[in-house]
Amino acid sequence: MFNIGYRTIKTAIGAGIAIGIAQFLGLNFYISAGIITILCIKPTKKASLYSAWQRFIACLLAMLFAVAFFHILGYHPWTITLVLLLFIPSLVKLKAQDAVGTSSVIILQLYSLEQTSWAIIWNQFQVIVIGIGVALLINWYMPSMERRIKQYRKRIEENFSIILKEFAVYLRKGDSDWAGKEIIETGDILKEAKMLSLKDIENHPFREKDSYYTYFKMREEQFEILERLMPMIASLDKTYKQGEHIADFLERLSQKVSPQNTANLFLEDLRAMRAEFRESPLPKDRKEFEIRSALAHFVNEMEKYLELKSNLQKTSDLEESKRQMLFQRLFGRTN
Repeated sequence: MFNIGYRTIKTAIGAGIAIGIAQFLGLNFYISAGIITILCIKPTKKASLYSAWQRFIACLLAMLFAVAFFHILGYHPWTITLVLLLFIPSLVKLKAQDAVGTSSVIILQLYSLEQTSWAIIWNQFQVIVIGIGVALLINWYMPSMERRIKQYRKRIEENFSIILKEFAVYLRKGDSDWAGKEIIETGDILKEAKMLSLKDIENHPFREKDSYYTYFKMREEQFEILERLMPMIASLDKTYKQGEHIADFLERLSQKVSPQNTANLFLEDLRAMRAEFRESPLPKDRKEFEIRSALAHFVNEMEKYLELKSNLQKTSDLEESKRQMLFQRLFGRTN
């Protein structure tokens, strides 16, 4: 058995509709409408729009080249060679090289007819418009990815919570039986989540916000910090009062990993903790000095971790404020 994907179904239906419309209208080379539809249906709306635009420009340019060269030089094999030698670099210059195949077929069809009357050009134009139009209509509906994206977000947050909690356990006990599988798993999930959120952006080319991708990018940067902290924590073979404070902090933080912004509250706690550390008595020996230095570095890294989340919320609030101000200017004044 084999699976028939959603895009395959749309491609098959779209090709059939395009050919049917072109054939119903009595157009020559109606099969080309189906070929164009097949080539224009892409995994995302944005990719389909770009592909459709490339092929539309390329096909119009192909007809222009064909009319000019065949009218002046006649219908000879070497004319085809000359046309393609000039036409293909022109498409490359216009960054429409992906449409070389489709547009070259237009040139060859006009060559086979050995005439370039207005009726024939109009026929080809209709075939192009039908093929591209059907592809865009068929591909405009895309299944929602939001459910899968939210599932990825939930799994990432759950793993972050476990990682932070295990950090706290190690700081308290100086040992842990944690295997660290969440570290490996989270890296893979983040890659998949970013790819899916980018695909979601391309399926909404006119949407201003790309909050999911921005969120996963922020989590990726936070995850890099957690990865840097792992060997540091593993090097702490003795607990001190400061370590207990940080462990308490991490345990509280592990319970608040969510899309909501709680970073500012924890930043205040972290800065208060740093001030308390500065007022502590000096280390008694070299070992304590090294451990307390590592703990201080740990606090600095956690501050960066929290600031990433805080900055994300600030950026989101600023964008929302700008949108509201624009809306008020366009549709009315505030009282």
